[in-house]
Amino acid sequence: MSKACKSCPSASASGGCSSGHDPKSCGSKPEDEKIAKTLSRIKNKIVVLSGKGGVGKSTVSANIALALALAGKQVGLLDVDIHGPSIPRLLSLQDAKPHIEPDHMEPVPYNNNLWVMSLGFLIPDKETAVIWRGPMKLGLIKQFVRDVTWGDLDYLVTDCPPGTGDEPLAVLQTFGPEAKVVIVTTPQGVAVDDVRRSVTFCNQLGNPVLGIVENMSGFVCPNCNTTHDIFNAGGGEALAKEMGVPFLGRIPMDPEVVRSGDEGYPFMKVQGETPTGQAFAKVVAPILALSK
Repeated sequence: MSKACKSCPSASASGGCSSGHDPKSCGSKPEDEKIAKTLSRIKNKIVVLSGKGGVGKSTVSANIALALALAGKQVGLLDVDIHGPSIPRLLSLQDAKPHIEPDHMEPVPYNNNLWVMSLGFLIPDKETAVIWRGPMKLGLIKQFVRDVTWGDLDYLVTDCPPGTGDEPLAVLQTFGPEAKVVIVTTPQGVAVDDVRRSVTFCNQLGNPVLGIVENMSGFVCPNCNTTHDIFNAGGGEALAKEMGVPFLGRIPMDPEVVRSGDEGYPFMKVQGETPTGQAFAKVVAPILALSK
């Protein structure tokens, strides 16, 4: 009998628990048990990180989630970029509001296979700045796992803000070591330097890096469909080799990707057969293979 059990009024003389509690969970907080129960119904937790801002991480997250949903998987998309939530705009969900009850809230449906949750749904207007310190961020992230009725999911894709601070740390600590990480960079050295720290961050926390995506890797000319390297190409692939993690592929800088984000429709929904769409599909393939 553990020390906790000895002091518990439900402990029996034989060393068992008269209330039928699992000794492993005895003493844990109810909210932690609720988080564990929610996570147990999610087969794959995919966390999208980058040590650098402006690399297109939210665009990659949204298109990964939609591609998985289009493949028939049940997918949740969680936006924990508290100070700059982009997912609602990328999916034309700016005016959506989740249904909220006293003990739970329902994620916003995008289609029959994809559900979304973001602080952007809860901010009263687009001018409101969120001025929060770390404990409030941690509380919201836990609430988005604990109180959102995600149900049974094949994947939960989580879009984190740049860096290795409060939000990505809270996500990975909440999800535990089974969460797998996709890291996004652009090819140039100033981005690669910061993204290198993201790999180290994951190693220190014990979360496997599923791979690195090199976004904005060359510019696709809309007139001739040829690709021109604006930045030095290959930075993400070189970093993956240096750090001993998989390289998931290159996604070119395509004007249609920019337009799709501004107009609020995921690129993979309408442009999946284009060369850029095929590049996204290559990135998604190892993630999709996790559920086979």
